[in-house]
Amino acid sequence: MSSVLLRGAPAPDDLVEPIASPAAALPSPLATAGPEAGNRGAITACVILAVVMQALDTTIANVALPYIQGSVSASADQINWVLTSYITAAAIMTPAAGHFANSFGRKRVLLISVAGFVVASVLCGIAQSLVQIVGFRLLQGMFGAALVPLGQAILLDIYTPEERGSAMAVYGVSIMVGPVLGPVIGGWLTHNISWRWVFYINLGIGAVAFLGITAFVNETRRDLQARLDWTGFAALGLTIASLQIFLDRGEQLDWFSSGEIRVEALIAACSFYVFLVHTFTAKKSFVDARLFLDRNFAVGMVFIFIVGVTYLASMALMTPYLQTLMDYPIVTAGLVMGPRGIGTMVSMFLVGRLIGRVEVRWLLLMGLVLTAWAMNDMSGWTRDVSEWRVVQTGFVQGAGLGFLFVPLSVVTFSTLSAAQRGDGTGLYNLSRNIGSSVGISIVTALLAENVQANHADIAASVTAFNPMFHLPTIARLWSPYTAHGRAALDAVVTTQATLIAYIDDFRLLMLMSLAAMPLVFLLKKASGPVEVDHSAIME
Repeated sequence: MSSVLLRGAPAPDDLVEPIASPAAALPSPLATAGPEAGNRGAITACVILAVVMQALDTTIANVALPYIQGSVSASADQINWVLTSYITAAAIMTPAAGHFANSFGRKRVLLISVAGFVVASVLCGIAQSLVQIVGFRLLQGMFGAALVPLGQAILLDIYTPEERGSAMAVYGVSIMVGPVLGPVIGGWLTHNISWRWVFYINLGIGAVAFLGITAFVNETRRDLQARLDWTGFAALGLTIASLQIFLDRGEQLDWFSSGEIRVEALIAACSFYVFLVHTFTAKKSFVDARLFLDRNFAVGMVFIFIVGVTYLASMALMTPYLQTLMDYPIVTAGLVMGPRGIGTMVSMFLVGRLIGRVEVRWLLLMGLVLTAWAMNDMSGWTRDVSEWRVVQTGFVQGAGLGFLFVPLSVVTFSTLSAAQRGDGTGLYNLSRNIGSSVGISIVTALLAENVQANHADIAASVTAFNPMFHLPTIARLWSPYTAHGRAALDAVVTTQATLIAYIDDFRLLMLMSLAAMPLVFLLKKASGPVEVDHSAIME
């Protein structure tokens, strides 16, 4: 959303003119070099703290999910609402962040976002039921949506055009700290204190960020004439919310055999229809439909959706796989998942040097190849897979993500005009967030469904007439004639059924990565010099 800030600094008078689109509504850079220039270090530190806090919460809760599940008595498919609710709320609210900042002042909105995020985090920590924690995670996502684009906008204001490249590099590292440190910190806190501390940790970080922003950041001018397209915003938000509930509840309620699921599907379809009609008929709609006439942008939207599905969906699968199926201690699970983020950081720095020298389409292909290889390797894992192999595969998958994010951002926006990039980055990041939440819901539903189907198939061979049960060793451990033996048999069958279900999910994600490869050849080369749009990469 904040990509509009990269196009130059308009005069302050521009801030009081009506703004046509919410994505372009972030206040433009002001001439704040006076009071803020001397405090750039302090401003940078407190802004990055707020961004790290938000980025940390995208992964820190992953390793704690099995503990949260037991504490609130949730099923395996229900507990993933803790992840999807946060992502969905952020996806809905991010496009409106610019409008609120423009209408009420960027500093004021940022302070409210930090305070609200901290309060929601504390409420998550004291939650006693699944409904409570999901509701409070929704609040977290709503308040956290503005932290990344507004934090970036402040940094772009206080650094000169020549310094912005270095500032955005530091900013990018702060974004990637979450995937690196989230599983490690979350695992340590859960193991040594309580899972509730993965949320309480935000209290200290948020307090320092809040005080720093209050003391050092200047307020921007307010645009009292700014108007948000509430019809389009509400229709899109209702579509996303109802679709997410449909996906989260579908497997549990047996899909369209449930009246609730049919109602949710109908609401999603109708609200999406309203959104489309309004978009193509309104004078100033929430989304500029002309964006989709640009081939690179249209292909990039599909591409980033698939990236969102494959990356965060695999992260959601890894935690229960390591802790439940492979019996990894929570600290070990966090440590072996951490290198995934390191791989992303390393590859992003490498890609930054390659862009301009290597065609971005080849970099995208490299990213898809690395991602597909990692998923294929994960589909061959057994319960005896070594920790080193988990680390190695995670690093490769993270590197694949780095090869995808930066080049995809460059080529997606290379053919858009500067006036369209504000709307474009908003939709681009919305597509990524929706892909992430939809992907988690789909792989979780498939996992639960396939476990049951695989269990039935394997159990069909476990009968008293199977000659294998006549062998003394097997008969002693897994005798179908005793209650103890049948219980042991059921545990083995369940483990095998679960392992096969995970393999099926990993293969699905691999096939999605392979299916995205032809999209690369639909992208057109940029007509001018390649310019990295940091806002599209980092939001």
